[in-house]
Amino acid sequence: MKKIIMLCCTFLLMGKTIAQEIPLVSNISSRNNITLNGKWRYIVDPLENGYYNYRLEPFKDNGFFENKKWNTTELSEYNFATSAVMDIPSDWNSKDERLFFYEGTVWFQKDFNYKKDAKSKGILHFGAVNYDAKVYVNGKLAGTHVGGYTPFNFDVTDLLVDGNNFVVVKVDNKRHKDNVPTVNMDWWNYGGITRDVTLAQVPNTYIEDYLVQLDKKEKGKISGWIKLNSESANQTVSVSIPELKIKKNITTDAKGMAYFDVKANPVLWTPEKPKLYDVIISKADENIADQIGFRTIETKGKEILLNGKKVFLRGISIHEEAPFRSGRAWSQNDAITLLTWAKELGCNYVRLAHYPHNENMVKQAERMGLMIWSEVPVYWTISWTNPNTYANAERQLHDMIYRDKNRCGIVIWSIANETPHGDDRDAFLSKLAKFARTQDNSRLISMAMEVTSSSNNINTLHDNMNEYVDIVSFNQYLGWYRGTNESCKDMQWVIPYNKPVIISEFGGEALQGRHGDKKERWNEEYQEELYIQNTQMFNRIEGLAGVSPWILVDFRSPRRQLPDIQDFFNRKGLVSDQGIKKKAFYVMKDWYKQKEAEYK
Repeated sequence: MKKIIMLCCTFLLMGKTIAQEIPLVSNISSRNNITLNGKWRYIVDPLENGYYNYRLEPFKDNGFFENKKWNTTELSEYNFATSAVMDIPSDWNSKDERLFFYEGTVWFQKDFNYKKDAKSKGILHFGAVNYDAKVYVNGKLAGTHVGGYTPFNFDVTDLLVDGNNFVVVKVDNKRHKDNVPTVNMDWWNYGGITRDVTLAQVPNTYIEDYLVQLDKKEKGKISGWIKLNSESANQTVSVSIPELKIKKNITTDAKGMAYFDVKANPVLWTPEKPKLYDVIISKADENIADQIGFRTIETKGKEILLNGKKVFLRGISIHEEAPFRSGRAWSQNDAITLLTWAKELGCNYVRLAHYPHNENMVKQAERMGLMIWSEVPVYWTISWTNPNTYANAERQLHDMIYRDKNRCGIVIWSIANETPHGDDRDAFLSKLAKFARTQDNSRLISMAMEVTSSSNNINTLHDNMNEYVDIVSFNQYLGWYRGTNESCKDMQWVIPYNKPVIISEFGGEALQGRHGDKKERWNEEYQEELYIQNTQMFNRIEGLAGVSPWILVDFRSPRRQLPDIQDFFNRKGLVSDQGIKKKAFYVMKDWYKQKEAEYK
């Protein structure tokens, strides 16, 4: 696997030891962990006074990262010990009403105890921080990370002390033109430490990563590899799948890699029977437990084949929005609630938009028999010609694939959503698609395109990216952003590619509980009629292999300001933000029953 992340090292800067970001420790939840979830102190810092002096020069010392104990004998204008407390993981927008619209810097601080051991390392792991994170341990910089939806970790062994320690994180969620996503987006820019924080204690030489999957070339085999964190040869490592009576010992090469293949005929994972096997990756001083399923996914002409059988993807799009309370979803309970609604709808597939979702969501979807579309936030108008923007997008794509490569539920990697046509965009996205295939050639590549309309109610999909994707996916909003619900009856579709087609988005807004004539926008009857007419139209689209309506649940968006109807919610959900199903939910449920029967 190509590495685009820095190797573990330390160096000196301004006289202080700095620990750089290291390759992700896979399956962090199965390690020997201290959880740092819980109560953190926080300081809102809109002018970044804790980071810059009045000349806008970064502090060498005296910054908030030092967490100095306040006293009356010297001047200090901050004090974590008496500052407000916030539950982590969370987002500040939903936790502090003063920060509902806030974009900027907030500092977070937490104390913890640690027992040092010469035979082990301390790895500080963040599930995600939105967006720009600077992490300090005991007043010294552990490292930085950019990107709001992917995990990262630091080797902080040399920064830790026996007994009491503290961590400070500077979080900045300001939007910038050259970021990924860019300044313009249609979801809430939730700021904060939005996923789990753990401190893993691992052996000095530890299992960094592994891959276990069906062999791509030969039926009846499971193959893969195990990677150590250092170039350590002649180390014995093993993979065990007890239910399949597999126990394979292998030896690492000079690069710390060990490869294996074993004969096996596992029960294949399907939405109807989402079989997962207990898998143990180990060496003498380390055991890592996982649950892994085995399946194949491929295309043949205009068909998608799961385990060699034609399948229709009965889907729904989902944002990482917490049910009932709003704010960023992150917990196991959040995932169960959202995915239970998807299952009630009749789904066998979910589009996790528009960024990598948390691991709880991915793993729970897999357990519940839901195929997954996972996406990076290359959204709308990115800075296509900026090399740093591309590097950022590629890094996020790498980290998404790296984290979830053993999750059989993921069948599609998506590289973009609703991007404008043009040579610069094509160059950017084609490069990104090629990179995705170097990271994983066992899944399908797609992206959400847009359809251009022409005369005589003919809608034609033309996108130069067609040659780089396995599935042609597009968003269309007949009845909402163009045309009327009635116009669906006259529409024809031209998709000139011999590839499966997914309608990755369609829908319209309705305030739950608002009723009226089916020709009046914003009420449940209009949304219901939109779904009736659209689903009837879909039956006429050649090669249609799946749909994922927009969206499961109403979600926060600063673009959606209409008083008394939107109130900063995008109301396209089939379920309200309070968990009440709208009339359109049942239209989609009935259509999915028909599709399920067709594909039995």
